[in-house]
Amino acid sequence: MIKANDPSIQSWLDVPENSDFPIQNIPFGVFKSENVSARVGTRIGDHVIDLNALFILGYLDNLPFANTDFNTDSLNKIMKKGKKATTDLRNRISKLFNKENNDLSSNAHHVQQVIFPVERIEMCMPVQVGDYTDFYSSRDHATNVGTMFRDPDNALLPNWLWIPVGYHGRASSIIPSGTAIRRPKGQQKPSENEAPVFGPCKLLDFELEMAFVTFDGKPLGDSISTKEAKDYIFGMCIMNDWSARDIQKWEYVPLGPFLAKSFASSVSPWIVTMDALEPFSIEGPKQEPEVLPYLKYEGNHHYDINLEVGIIPEKSEETVVCKSNYKHMYWNMAQQLAHHSVNGCNIRCGDMMASGTISGPSPESFGSMLEISWKGTKPVKLKDGSERKFIQDTDTVVMRGHCKKDGVRIGFGEVSTKVLPAN
Repeated sequence: MIKANDPSIQSWLDVPENSDFPIQNIPFGVFKSENVSARVGTRIGDHVIDLNALFILGYLDNLPFANTDFNTDSLNKIMKKGKKATTDLRNRISKLFNKENNDLSSNAHHVQQVIFPVERIEMCMPVQVGDYTDFYSSRDHATNVGTMFRDPDNALLPNWLWIPVGYHGRASSIIPSGTAIRRPKGQQKPSENEAPVFGPCKLLDFELEMAFVTFDGKPLGDSISTKEAKDYIFGMCIMNDWSARDIQKWEYVPLGPFLAKSFASSVSPWIVTMDALEPFSIEGPKQEPEVLPYLKYEGNHHYDINLEVGIIPEKSEETVVCKSNYKHMYWNMAQQLAHHSVNGCNIRCGDMMASGTISGPSPESFGSMLEISWKGTKPVKLKDGSERKFIQDTDTVVMRGHCKKDGVRIGFGEVSTKVLPAN
C-alpha cells in the first residue's frame, strides 16, 4: 500500500468532517495570494500548503526536486520528474503533516510561513496544457444521443464498441474554476429549409466530464500499453466541457466539433493523483464484443467517483440537476491512453484527456442538459420556480466529485463557472 493512503493517519491540521481534502488526499495545484506569486501547493482540510516554502526551509531534502519546480505557475515541472518522484513527494508531505510527526509542527515560525487559510488564496490553472483530447466513452451518453438524433435501434455507431472514440480539442481555452465564460456565437441552421443564421448560441449546455493529466510519454513512433498506462497518468480533475448544441449540429459533419466546443472547457483547480485514487479503483463493465488485443487490460482501471451538477440562477439558490458516477464509463483511462498512442502518437507532460460526458443508466444520472431535458422536451424546474431546457445567461454551473470508502473521503473540490451574455 502507498504510505500516504493509510486510512489510520491523522493530521495535526484541523480537517472538517466530510472534507474533500483529508491527509489521505494531498492533491496538487497552483495558488497565489496578495503577498505571494503563483506557486505549487497542496491542501489539507481548509489549509493550503506552500511547497515552495517547504522546499526552501529544507523539509523536502533528498527528493529529486529543485526550488524552480515549486516556484512556478504550473505543475508541469514536478510532473516532468515522473511517477516515482511525485509518489515520494506525496509520501513526504503525508509524513510531515502526520500528527505522530513533529518535525514541522513543533516549529511555529516555519508553520506560519508554510500554511495559508484557503480563504486568503486564489487558485490558478494547475497545468500548462500542451495537447487536449476529448473522448466519448460513456455508453449511456452515446446511446442517449444516438437515440435522440438517429435510429433508437441503432443508437451506437458501428465503431463505438470497438474503439475509444475521441477527437483533438483546443487547449488554449481550458480555464480554471471561477473564470466566467461568454456565451459563444456562431452559425446555426434553424430548420432544414432555411439558410443558416449567425448569432449567440441558443442551446448552451454543460457536459459533466473527468479529465486526466499525463507525465511524459514515449518518443514519437512508440506506444503505451494498457499495462503501462498507470505509470504515465499523474492525476485527475473535474471538467465541464461546455457545448453549444445548435452550433455543433450544423458544423460537425464531416469533421466533428469545432466552434461548438473550442470556446471554453472549465476544470477544477486541484489535481488528485492516481496514487490517492488507487483505493477506489473497481472492476469495469464487461466489454462485448471482445476488444482487440491492444485494448485488453488486467486489474481494475475504473473508479468509483460520485459526481453531481448544480445550476445556480443569479440571486437564487442551487438546484442539483444531476447525480452520476465515473464508474459508468465503458472505456477506461488505460484503454484511452493505449488507443491514443497505438499509432505512435507521442504523449507529452501536461497533456489533458477528457472522458466525454459521463451519464448513468437513469435520468437523474444524465450528464448534460441535452439528455436531462431530452432535447428540450422535458424542462427542468429549479428551486426558484424557473425552468431550464439549457443554460441561460447569468446562470452558474457547479460540478463536484468525491470518492468514499472505509471512512476515507477523497474529493476534487468543485469547478464553478458563470455564464455571461455574448459579446
